Amino acid sequence: MQPVVTPEEMAGADAATIAAGTPQAVLMERAGRAVARATLRRLGGAYGRHVVVVCGQGNNGGDGLVAARALRRAGVRVAVVTVAEGFDPDDAQRAFDRADACIDAMYGTGFRGGLEGPAAWAVEAFHRAGVPVIAVDIPSGVEGATGAVRGPAVQAAVTVVFAARKPAHCFEPGRSHCGTVEVVDIGIDVGPRQVNVTTSEMVAGWLGRPRADVHKWNAAVLVVGGSAGMTGAPRLATRAALRAGAGMTWCYVPGAEAAARASGSEGISRALPATPDGALARAAGATVVDAVGRFGALVVGPGLGIADETVAAVGEIVRRAEVPLVVDADGLNALARDDAPLVARRAAGLPTVLTPHGGEYQRLMDQAVGDDRLGAARALVAKTGAVVVLKGPGTVVASPDGRVAVNPTGGPELATAGTGDVLSGIVAAFLARGLGPFEAATAAVYVHGLAADRLGAGMLASDLPGALPPTLATLDPPG
Repeated sequence: MQPVVTPEEMAGADAATIAAGTPQAVLMERAGRAVARATLRRLGGAYGRHVVVVCGQGNNGGDGLVAARALRRAGVRVAVVTVAEGFDPDDAQRAFDRADACIDAMYGTGFRGGLEGPAAWAVEAFHRAGVPVIAVDIPSGVEGATGAVRGPAVQAAVTVVFAARKPAHCFEPGRSHCGTVEVVDIGIDVGPRQVNVTTSEMVAGWLGRPRADVHKWNAAVLVVGGSAGMTGAPRLATRAALRAGAGMTWCYVPGAEAAARASGSEGISRALPATPDGALARAAGATVVDAVGRFGALVVGPGLGIADETVAAVGEIVRRAEVPLVVDADGLNALARDDAPLVARRAAGLPTVLTPHGGEYQRLMDQAVGDDRLGAARALVAKTGAVVVLKGPGTVVASPDGRVAVNPTGGPELATAGTGDVLSGIVAAFLARGLGPFEAATAAVYVHGLAADRLGAGMLASDLPGALPPTLATLDPPG
């Protein structure tokens, strides 16, 4: 497990370690030496090297002083600059002019607000120096609790993190300021935590190996989506479900003409009652509810639109479909207009996964996600009782039982139309294979991002389903 702790939780773990008999000076010594080792690795050696260590007045600055001492002992020439009373920018600039690397030890993870004065000057000096910056626990100017940046902030090449990641190491824009994150053990036990970074080992363990007696209806997925001109979205979800391990998929779209356009692959297309303008008709809800019992999971939303009759059909499906359900896209927008079906589903204890991006979240909650992505995801869980996949850089998966997963895979390549439809299909496939909603959602987000990482720049959403089998093959199940 790779826990993520808040600055307050980290302070508590730090205090507990000291109370248990490890002096603060010992912890600081271990931290500073870890920073020195990371700096030497970055420099490739000590001979003839100059390092500037910029220190604040708190514990972060103390770690920097220990690092400076350790580097001097290793043969590095070190200049220490303190951003406090008596700071002389001319003396500091002369030190920066000779630097081969810099250490940022100004502020720790408890920092909030914006840097000013000498600290803000130091950020610009780091930039002008054009040499690698090694940050102590967090780049100064980044808020540890959220990753928010409200003024000048250090751009680190390496951030040496003590004991466990904090939210700022996981969420933008802080994550991009960290460079390479190196988590080091300095003897602080943060204990088991409910918030963790998803790992390949976790996902492989959940997915396991297919049963020897599996057949196509053991993991069947039904996708409901589409409207006039929008049949591509449910087709993407259907293809992704098949590539992620669903043995059978049906793609339900409004109208016979749309169903004909959606056909032509291993997925089976079926027509639902449609309005004259090609939207899902109210009567479609009953049709889906009658058919869904054969399936292991259901996706509702890709490309549906939000016509009044469609909203009514979505409501009936959400309320009455007694299988694990993934709600995405216009399915979420329909529930934002009327969440009573979701309330009824929660009361019935039916497994549900919601996959909003920022705009859909705002419509569901009547407020923006804001800087605190962990808090935002948990708030939607509390309102709906569903597992929530809050999409975006550092996607968060939150469960009603308190567990939270922060996803490390995927990048800007996923900011293209249709990738959310693909994700919905993967979640549904994993649900149909028997995973719980939190495990299915967490594994799907990880695999989805990993496939995008493999494809790289220029990827289209339609490329993702084909990349799923080789991506899944890289996950080696235990045993």
